[in-house]
Amino acid sequence: MSSSSPTKAGDPDAAPAKKRAKARLILIAAPVVLLLAGAGLWFSGVLPHLLGIDKHVEHAEESVRPPGYVDMPEMIANLNSTSHKPGYVKLTVRIEVPKPEDAERVKAAMPRLQDLMQTYLREMRPEELRGSAGTYRLREELLVRANAAVAPVKISDILFTQMLVQ
Repeated sequence: MSSSSPTKAGDPDAAPAKKRAKARLILIAAPVVLLLAGAGLWFSGVLPHLLGIDKHVEHAEESVRPPGYVDMPEMIANLNSTSHKPGYVKLTVRIEVPKPEDAERVKAAMPRLQDLMQTYLREMRPEELRGSAGTYRLREELLVRANAAVAPVKISDILFTQMLVQ
């Protein structure tokens, strides 16, 4: 009495097992298919449009506007030098603001900006300003100080139009 297969043709448990396997497959496949269909609708832009979420239009309008620029007066500052020979920096800066209407607010805060920049420049040593790394660090430090001076207005960049270290 050897049995060649675990299920016999007359086994009453074979049909319910096949039905359970089909039901389990449907329970797993249906959410996956719905999830993929939803993702396809979302990334194609159909679902956000139906829900009233049109962020692409808002970002496109913001990127079209050109930034505003404010020119600062030329600054000359003594550098902090350990040698007996004094060092100087001559700097002309242009400030970039993302919204052109913020340029007037930056102009109103110009005395404070000049004071912060002059104070920082006087603490710099000539060797700190050498090379592109020194210029980059100076730009980043002036940007942090300028944003603090004109808050809540946001300054997006500090552009050096002239820089002379002597």
